[in-house]
Amino acid sequence: MYKKHSDFGEYRAVSSDKLDQILESRVLDLSGLNQPIIIERIELLFNCGQYFVRTTSRDGLVGISVTNDRVKFCYPILQKLIAPYFIGKDARDLEMLLDEVYVYKNNYKMAGIPYFSCLAFLELSVLDLLAKAKQVSLGRLFGARINEYANVYVSSGNRHTTPEEELEILRNEVERIGAKAIKYKIGGRMSKNKDSMSGRSEELIYGTRKFFGDDMIIHADGNGSYDVDTAVRFGHVMEEINGYFYEEPCPFDDLWSTKDVRDRLDIPLAFGEQETSMRRFKWLIENHGTDVVQPDILYNGGLIRTTKVARMANLAGMTVTPHVSTGFCFVYILHLSSYTPNIGKYQENKKGFEITNELLDGELTLADGRINIPKSVGIGIREDHEILRNALQIF
Repeated sequence: MYKKHSDFGEYRAVSSDKLDQILESRVLDLSGLNQPIIIERIELLFNCGQYFVRTTSRDGLVGISVTNDRVKFCYPILQKLIAPYFIGKDARDLEMLLDEVYVYKNNYKMAGIPYFSCLAFLELSVLDLLAKAKQVSLGRLFGARINEYANVYVSSGNRHTTPEEELEILRNEVERIGAKAIKYKIGGRMSKNKDSMSGRSEELIYGTRKFFGDDMIIHADGNGSYDVDTAVRFGHVMEEINGYFYEEPCPFDDLWSTKDVRDRLDIPLAFGEQETSMRRFKWLIENHGTDVVQPDILYNGGLIRTTKVARMANLAGMTVTPHVSTGFCFVYILHLSSYTPNIGKYQENKKGFEITNELLDGELTLADGRINIPKSVGIGIREDHEILRNALQIF
């Protein structure tokens, strides 16, 4: 019989009104910032395979964020539809500006991951600027520090490997960083029940438990591969091996099938990485459409919106384990982890640790399956860092 891990609490029914109160609330603590911080310039930079948004205030404060690589396809949204609205505005009004820019030039007609990613890139840059103005770490803009580190799981992201090859890849990563948790891909990715190769998923699920033993924490990610009945079948296989959670078995836009699967399984179901609507996150939480809520900080429009998702989930006794869409994004998850009581026990260790740590001047330590949470001011990137000094300006 499947036994849910003690890291997961019991769902608590929560009213629509309570969730709306969170959606309508302000979350930033800007106490002590008594003078206007006028945004004068917003730039997009590139160097060493990384894209940066640099925001400069009239009095010389500089905020730096790192984007994901999809910015190269969608940056005109940032350049032409978002950034112009912020020029000349007071950075302390960030939460209000994020609401207002949604209707500026009818931006709501662009709603979706490209728009909200661009919004997040700028929001995080402005948050970095505000944290520097206040001389605090990024997380202290949202709340007290309650965590010092985050446990990580290793994930290869492969579907082209045989089960035997995948086990060796995961073993090497587990040994390299001392991880106590793993995640692998099953199904064919939005594939209408097709596997990436015949029999791979079931063999991999059973094989990982046999290979790693009873103490390993095991997640599996379907990436929308299945209809309800097939998703439930693989969910039961995950329950047989006492899996930790089962991620996105049904297509990401099918909330109803996702809830149906959740209702028919005992293993916690994780969902939400491609969601950009705060109202749909509210629906998932209010209707217990998932057990683990997985906003992507960049896809979802930034830390402010993601913090509200986490707080809604907390009201319902639900865990938040954010999705990672780029290597540097795990730094934002570390900052979120510093103040979020219902943060998941394990976070994804994305590729790109070395360049990320270089940008943070070596502040991070990855060992024994966990990463320390930065204590540096802001996000932690110096504006005079050599990578930034030598960067190409895109706009």
